Parts: sequence; structure tokens; C-alpha cells
Amino acid sequence: MAKILVIDDEPAIRNALRGVLEDEKHEVAEAKNGEEGLQMLTEYDFDAAFCDIKMPKLDGMELLRKFSKLGKHTQIIMLSAHGNIEMAVEATKCGAYHFLEKPPNLQNLLVTLRNALNMNNLVQENKSLKKTISKVVSRKYEIVGESDAMKQLKADIHKIATSGGSRVLILGPNGSGKELVARQLHEQGSRRDKPFVEVNCAAIPSELIESELFGHEKGSFTGAIKDKKGKFELAHEGTLFLDEIGDMSLSAQAKVLRALQENKITRVGGDKDIEVDVRVIAATNKDLREEIRKGNFREDLYHRLSVLVLRVPSLDERKEDIPLLVSKFLVDIAEEHKNKPKTIEPEAVTFLQQLSWSGNVRELRNIVERLVIMSGEKITLQDAQRYAAFRI
Repeated sequence: MAKILVIDDEPAIRNALRGVLEDEKHEVAEAKNGEEGLQMLTEYDFDAAFCDIKMPKLDGMELLRKFSKLGKHTQIIMLSAHGNIEMAVEATKCGAYHFLEKPPNLQNLLVTLRNALNMNNLVQENKSLKKTISKVVSRKYEIVGESDAMKQLKADIHKIATSGGSRVLILGPNGSGKELVARQLHEQGSRRDKPFVEVNCAAIPSELIESELFGHEKGSFTGAIKDKKGKFELAHEGTLFLDEIGDMSLSAQAKVLRALQENKITRVGGDKDIEVDVRVIAATNKDLREEIRKGNFREDLYHRLSVLVLRVPSLDERKEDIPLLVSKFLVDIAEEHKNKPKTIEPEAVTFLQQLSWSGNVRELRNIVERLVIMSGEKITLQDAQRYAAFRI
């Protein structure tokens, strides 16, 4: 049984549709004009609605335009005694599920309604799936820590993410979790449903970085056998994360600066400007001011990137978070290997807290995985002392 709304200024049409729909065991409500219909669609959740086009106070097309802005899931089926192809096309463009001429053929009406309800179910399942995926992604990129430093970092992330699209520069040592910060800035912001595109500037050869970022035209260099979109285009309306920005070549820096200034890029070998709407988040473990003094980094680009700056503390600065991190890694590793999570003795955790972590959270995660593989049912102090010794 579905909840159906019939919007029509003719009582005879409303009564006829009600009879047909109630025979199919649907729950039916009526609205005698477009204004009343829009109010009911706004206040209540209907699975589908039949809506006349020619009505007093608010015609069906205007109702459709206003309803489409509400973001609700009701499938609207338009009805008209004076329909034509142009009107049907316009109704579809405005968000209608289908268009039927009045009086509608009974079989066509019921088939159309059944298909609309199936579409509605697919939309709801898709939303549910997106929520599930979002929860999985959020857990994967969760920032773990209750130390004062991490509480402040998480508060700053939330404030920045929800305040708009300003560029952010993330500073911190290798393995401290700069990517997680970038992910959280994206997931908590208004662009969360758009692409998150990551580029490791240190991992791409300098001669290829421009093609990677801005794309290239077919034939622009040897091996360019077809047009290719760059990361800026792929991240359009979303977030572009430039990791290890301190390792980018000066020529690429100049083009990134132009993209940030003008919101335009040009593909390698091309002469056409392509407009892009991208929130850029950059990260580095280098001292960019020192790199500027050495002539390795452009000062104007630094100021463009560092509208907002976040510093991720090293693990040695927040050792009180190690028990929480170890617990999370034990669960994560067990899920990856499809095993039951192992337990760890408190003395072993205390031992790990006493070590120096030059590799930060990444190094700790590797040590925990090693302990899971090499230890028995419970990770003991002796296990930690033995297997945490293979460190730089």
C-alpha cells in the first residue's frame, strides 16, 4: 500500500482517481488546487502524486518547479487534457516522473503508478546505501584521540569544514594523519557528496605532474593517445587534496597558482580555458617558509594555500591517545583478516606508550599488526618488548 495524493480542481476527476487507487489498496488524499497540493506535498510524505496542469491559484508546472526545490522523494505524475510533446518534455525537465493525457487509460495509469513506486523504492534504497557507505567511510577515516591537542584539532576541523570553502594547509610530520584531516574537512563540509580527489605530489615524476593535475590533449606529447582530464577537472565541485605539496615542481606551482587565482585550468597541449570549482586542501611535512627562503617554493602560492592552517601533532605529543589507537587498530586488523579481535595486556600498552614514535600513527599501526600476527590469543608485555624492537 502506498500513500497517493491527487491534485485536481475537478471533483469528478478526483473521485474517479480515488476509486481506482483505493481499489488497488492505496491510501489516497486529495487537494482541490495547486496551492493546496503544494502545501500538502510540503507537510506530508507521499509516495506518488497525480497532478493536473491547468488549475487555479497555482498551475501544475509551477507547483512542480517549486516542489523540485524541496528535495523530497515523491514521484509526480502530471495529467492534462490539453497535453502535447512540448509540455511533456517540459514537465520531465522540471522533475515529473511521467506525463499522462486526460482522461488516462486505466491500464496505463496503473502501470505508470507501479513503475513510479518502484522508482521511489530505488531512490530510497540508494539513499540508504549512501548513508551506509558514508558511515563506513567515516569510520575508516575517523580521527581517534581524546588528548587536549586532538580535541582542539577536531574542533578546528568542524569549524573550518562547516564555515565554507576556504583553502586549508595541513602541516605535520609523516604518518601523523594529515590525510585523515583532509578527509574529515571534506566529509563534514557542504561538498561531502561531491568527489574527493587525492594527489600525492611526491609520488609523481616532475615531468608528469602537470599532466596529472591539469590533464592533456591528444598528441600533446609522446604517449598522449587521447584526451585526458586532470585532477582539477575530476574534482570539480568537490575537494582536491594536494598531499606533499612541498615536493611540487616550480613550474607546476605556477599553474596551480593560476588555477587558484582564476578558477581556470588549461590542459597540457591545449589552448582552451576550463573553469573549475574546487576546494583545495594541501598538506606537507616540510617547513614551507624555509623552502621559500631556499627558492624551492613560491611565496605567493604559500599565501594562497594557507588561508587556514591546521597542524597535526606528532604521536609523541599525544601519547595518552595510544590506548585508543591500539584498540581501534586491533578491531580494524581483525576485520581485514576476518578474525576475532585480539586482546592486549595493559602492561603491553603501557610499554608502547613509553616508546618514541618517529613514524607516528602509521608506525604504531604497523607495530600493532605485527603483534597481531606474531602473538598468541592475547598480546603480552613480552610480545610487545620483542616485536616492537624492530624499529628505526
